[in-house]
Amino acid sequence: IQKRWRGYYVRKYTHNYYALKKYLEAVSVNNEIVRKELNEYAEMKEKEKKRKELEKKEKEKNHQARKMHYLLSTEQIAGVYNSPFRKSPDPMELLLRKSKPLSHRKQPAKSPRTWALCDPSHSAGSLTFPAAEPLPPIVTQKPQGPFRDPTEVLRQRYKPLEPTLRVAASINSLEKVREEIKREEWRNRIHDNEFLPFSSYHKNEKYDPSIHRSGKYGQETYGIKHFREVQPKKWITDK
Repeated sequence: IQKRWRGYYVRKYTHNYYALKKYLEAVSVNNEIVRKELNEYAEMKEKEKKRKELEKKEKEKNHQARKMHYLLSTEQIAGVYNSPFRKSPDPMELLLRKSKPLSHRKQPAKSPRTWALCDPSHSAGSLTFPAAEPLPPIVTQKPQGPFRDPTEVLRQRYKPLEPTLRVAASINSLEKVREEIKREEWRNRIHDNEFLPFSSYHKNEKYDPSIHRSGKYGQETYGIKHFREVQPKKWITDK
């Protein structure tokens, strides 16, 4: 009983065959109307496109006729498009008669040269250029996206220059250092012992023999004790 009742209820109220059939007929009618309107719209767009193309071609043809107006026939000489061997003139000839010649564009007047009007007595520094307009203020709002903080970017942009040693050093720094060393040696004396020839300042000082006059077998007496070679074997007498 329940099976029969459920079947009857669904067919009667949920899935009504006649209501579904009526709905499908309405949908088909609506589809036909929409299809007809779309076809009419497509035909209208096609006609409009053809009309624009014809207008463009006509405009180009008129411009060409105005541009080639000098080929128009005169009373004495026939033009290119008006051949005497033709029964009737070419359509381009008729178009040339109707159109007006294309006027030349006026060239902009050249401004007088500033250097010709300037006084040569003035220096180059007195000639100034007009100041440029200030730029608009930068928007302080942070842009959307993975961007850094504007203050950090500005700090990196305007940080002071830190050149390397090779860039900071002068090209002739070595010569300058050598000159400074020479001036330092010239300014500072080798020793500070004052030379006093008429005093007893050097009496207590020992004589430092030269390394060229001393050897491993001892010092030579020549120059220290005597200044002549003494050879007693060659003496004639003991005196």
